[in-house]
Amino acid sequence: MRCLPLLALMIGSVASAQEEPKWLPLFNGKDLSGWTVKIAKRPLGENYANTFHVEDGMIKVSYDGYPKFDQQYGHLFTNLAYSRYVLRMEYRFFGKMMPDAPKYVNLNSGVMIHAQPPQSMRLDQGFPSSMEFQFLADEGKGVRPTACVCTPGTNLELGGKLVTQHIVQSTSPTFPPEQWVQIEAEVRGNEEIIHRVNGVEVLRYQRPQLDPRNHVSPATDQLDAGAELMLSSGHIALQAEGQPVWFRKIEIRRLAPAPVVVPVPAGK
Repeated sequence: MRCLPLLALMIGSVASAQEEPKWLPLFNGKDLSGWTVKIAKRPLGENYANTFHVEDGMIKVSYDGYPKFDQQYGHLFTNLAYSRYVLRMEYRFFGKMMPDAPKYVNLNSGVMIHAQPPQSMRLDQGFPSSMEFQFLADEGKGVRPTACVCTPGTNLELGGKLVTQHIVQSTSPTFPPEQWVQIEAEVRGNEEIIHRVNGVEVLRYQRPQLDPRNHVSPATDQLDAGAELMLSSGHIALQAEGQPVWFRKIEIRRLAPAPVVVPVPAGK
């Protein structure tokens, strides 16, 4: 009987060790260690005109060194790929878009989920095949919710039905450009992705997948190379598409692996 308290203590220690994983920083606040730049029309790793730079503990996207935008869409990729996790971060917009960029990029950015490796992108490719958690702000023209999903080179499912439209809107409110907004993406492999804004769920969808129609990005490059149609993992990438934007407090928390379902033989 005297062993029971010790046994309880040991069980409690095991339970503590199995507690929910902690948040881990993806960005060290000092430099771009752990990240790789890919800008359209530029070779892998060239951070043209210091597009992505670290200042005041933030990753900032700036176009101060650009004579013109010239469709040089950029992304900053994590060196590691991820499958089941919660990503959280904060963003805010700063300044004006590049004059020669398309009008839709005004107060527009995002973070890419399940993105293809930057090494697999074509030299002039504008966007990686991915699920984009889109960031938008008020243009003064009416409702413009943030946290929509865009699908460059991809599709998704809602309620068991395939959705091939490029944008699915969220139920988020519209935010002013100068406001810091916290977002969370809960990513469960190929099962489901949930978007949250300031702690409130605004969108969820299922079964992210490559689009064999190749309507935006060369997803067929990946399919031809043997990639699975269904997206279960990929890189995380911050976007630079012609609008200055700031990112901070970029953290990730792993989720438990999906349960393994063992089929029961007939008659058992």
